[in-house]
Amino acid sequence: MIHVGWRLPVFEIFNPVLVKNNMPTSLSAKKRLRQNETRRLQNRTIKTSVRTQIRKVRTAIEAGDVETSEKEFRIVTKKLDQAAAKNVFHANLAARTKSRLSKAIKALLKS
Repeated sequence: MIHVGWRLPVFEIFNPVLVKNNMPTSLSAKKRLRQNETRRLQNRTIKTSVRTQIRKVRTAIEAGDVETSEKEFRIVTKKLDQAAAKNVFHANLAARTKSRLSKAIKALLKS
């Protein structure tokens, strides 16, 4: 028996009887697992589309293209609001992002 610090001895770590099974056993827990997986994938697609849209706005701002940045900003505003309504993003994060992008576009208009 080899001890590894305060942890279990090495032979007990690999014993399948002692390792807890984290898979759900009840029907409601199994359903919750399926729902969580579905929601995780949906949230992931929403997050990636919003981040892509934000990237488009920022590249348009860096390029100095006012029309494209304003057009993309309108789209990202809508997407951020929808994501915040679905609790994919926190409402404050959506507001902060919109504010920063708007500020950058206004700075671009002044210059």
